[in-house]
Amino acid sequence: MPSVEACRRIAPASVPAPAPAPPASPAADQARPALRQLWRGRERVPGTLSGAAVLFLVFLPFALGHALSSLLRTVNAIVAPQMMASVALTPAQLGLLTSAYFLAFALFQLPVGVLLDRHGPRRVQCVLLLVAAAGTLAFAWGQSFAQLLCARALMGFGLAGCFMAAVKAVSTWIAPARLPSVQGYLIAGGGLGAAAATLPVRLALQFTDWRGLFVWLAAACAVTALAILLLAPTPPATAPKPFSWKVLADVYRHPVFRQTASLVLIPHTVFFGIQGLWVARWLRDAGHYPEQSVAWLLYLAMAALIFGAIAVGMLTEWAARRGIAPLNVAAAGIALFLLVQFGFVCNWRAGYSQLAVLFTLAGTITGIEYAIVAQAMPPALTGRAATCLNLLIFLGAFVVQAGFGQIVAFWPLDAQGRYPVVAYQAAFCVLLLLQLPGLLLFLLRTRRARRALAIQ
Repeated sequence: MPSVEACRRIAPASVPAPAPAPPASPAADQARPALRQLWRGRERVPGTLSGAAVLFLVFLPFALGHALSSLLRTVNAIVAPQMMASVALTPAQLGLLTSAYFLAFALFQLPVGVLLDRHGPRRVQCVLLLVAAAGTLAFAWGQSFAQLLCARALMGFGLAGCFMAAVKAVSTWIAPARLPSVQGYLIAGGGLGAAAATLPVRLALQFTDWRGLFVWLAAACAVTALAILLLAPTPPATAPKPFSWKVLADVYRHPVFRQTASLVLIPHTVFFGIQGLWVARWLRDAGHYPEQSVAWLLYLAMAALIFGAIAVGMLTEWAARRGIAPLNVAAAGIALFLLVQFGFVCNWRAGYSQLAVLFTLAGTITGIEYAIVAQAMPPALTGRAATCLNLLIFLGAFVVQAGFGQIVAFWPLDAQGRYPVVAYQAAFCVLLLLQLPGLLLFLLRTRRARRALAIQ
């Protein structure tokens, strides 16, 4: 029999010791700080970047995101015939499907504003563009109206911050006096995206179908998200302001915000809601234009948008140097925009093609309200102020785009599947009557202010 001492010597060997934890991977330890640094970005102080750095690191990446947003917003006008045939969509479903983008876009505006002010446009825009890429890919794979509707709404959520992130970034790195012209360039970038949704998309559809097109657009969203994350600088961190309904109420109560919205808001919703989808349908139904001519006219209209956006910015700065308020420039442009719409109401047959282009050219004046509001608000609130404005614009655009289709649908289709001219005349007449009070109120307010100055 072994002794007690021998048992003590044998016992430890009979129970295996726990295996030590595997050491952490050196590659993983090195990757974590690198990823944190990538997410944090390169910190720069506003005002220290050169003009070339602002152009290549700030303006171009965010302008590309805005261009993609405009492209995806208007591309349905060209792919509609293929999509309707593929999924058996009715015109009413097409209008609802396209306007779902506006509804989702609008509903996410207030959260986007808070996120932009708290986390900055670089991080927020990167994440949202990845969401947009997922929605665009889901849209390419959609097999039913319900699936396409959900995917289109997801695209709207993901693209909800494109222009606002660009405005926030530009407002951070560019002097306030330059904002009107630079924001005009941003809107022109959106015009390039919308122009790409016309004739270039029609040419692309000769090599792929609408599903393949949306796969490529999803890839473009993902690449742009990565470009913004890698290139855009980060300003020094500031104490985040907590979300407060009072702050939003203060934005809406701000006199400049209210005066600007009362004049420009409804025309802006009309411009967004009609330009593209319903202008194209009006050309097909009322003008009997073939698809190739519709695509060409929409392309010319988007070229006019680019020219008009740049011209509005330059004109606004020129007027400011001569003591003319930006709101007065906006009023003159809105009057011209309403005059163009009056041509639709009167059914000016000799000028169908001119009206399609002039509608977009004159409508670019509505983008001036972003610059007016951004100049009037403190820097810490520019994101929230811009998204408060965008909330109203895109909610209105949803109502306009869906409502226009409902008015037109009161008339029956003819044998070729076209709505009669009178249906479009009635719909444009309703829009015109909704916009006139804002212009008349501005003129009355201006007249009273001049009388008060004369009395003093």
